[in-house]
Amino acid sequence: MKRSNWILSIAALLFILALTAIISIFIGTVRISPFAQWQDYYGTIIYDIRLPRIFLCIIVGAGLAVAGAIFQGLLRNPLADPFIIGTSSGAGLGAVIAIFLGVSLSNLGIPLFAFLFALLSIILVYNIAGTQGKTSIQTLLLAGIIVSSFLSALMMLIMSLNRKEISNILFWIMGNLTENNTGLIKVCGIFVLLSIFIVMLFARDLNIMSLGEETAGQLGIETEKTKKFLFVLASLIVGAVVSVSGMIGFVGLIVPHITRMIVGPDHRILIPSSALAGAILLIIADTIARTIASPVEIPVGIVTALFGAPFFIYLLRKSKRVPGIK
Repeated sequence: MKRSNWILSIAALLFILALTAIISIFIGTVRISPFAQWQDYYGTIIYDIRLPRIFLCIIVGAGLAVAGAIFQGLLRNPLADPFIIGTSSGAGLGAVIAIFLGVSLSNLGIPLFAFLFALLSIILVYNIAGTQGKTSIQTLLLAGIIVSSFLSALMMLIMSLNRKEISNILFWIMGNLTENNTGLIKVCGIFVLLSIFIVMLFARDLNIMSLGEETAGQLGIETEKTKKFLFVLASLIVGAVVSVSGMIGFVGLIVPHITRMIVGPDHRILIPSSALAGAILLIIADTIARTIASPVEIPVGIVTALFGAPFFIYLLRKSKRVPGIK
């Protein structure tokens, strides 16, 4: 794909993102028409409720999509998902523990616990998978599945012991974009943007590693260090966004895959395109979640799952890497 086409693709995605955000501002339980007479309470709804939520959608959608692109590139598998290493389960367990303990810390308790437990889950996975300073992808995946299952079981155990808070816990686990702490949103946004910038510096390495670790090593890439660094960075991105939004699935699976079909596999364009496309998708999903059953709000994770699950089945059936599926 030529550089001129790259610029056009990014410009088109930026335009769609801006248009989607603007439309989302006016849609909700309270319908706001840009052509109607301005009411005083419109400002409160737009600036205090909807704009922070849209910014959070952009941050979370971009983070999950970029993490998905990293995992799919490193694992050379379009079915790879950001939650595959167990980071989401770790973040979910941290949030459940914070709710169980009644931790507030000025509204930072749940995100802080979620992020710390996401980090601990990464350390645990690598300690299980590492052998003599090296980590194979297959062993890493198996360790991630084992740790994820174990942490999910602990999460269910705590939920069963704390039935008074089970509704709040379930709503958070299924995806919750009602975070109104603007300081926390800014910190998470800065972290995600910085992480995307760092990933872009490794775009060439990702391109080479997608050819295989042996080939990448022959071309001068320190495969083990690069792989570990990018796995940890992607997992921390997931931990950061999960800590403020709950567990929103399928965004990191379907967005990089669709984007790759449109712009190609070159990570220099795939990473920023996936970030923008992920932001667009999550704004649309969140708008549906808060309006389809208004005034009742559906967790956004349910909406992404309803759209993502059929697409995952399609990928599963089409993938030649999955034996026994035709």
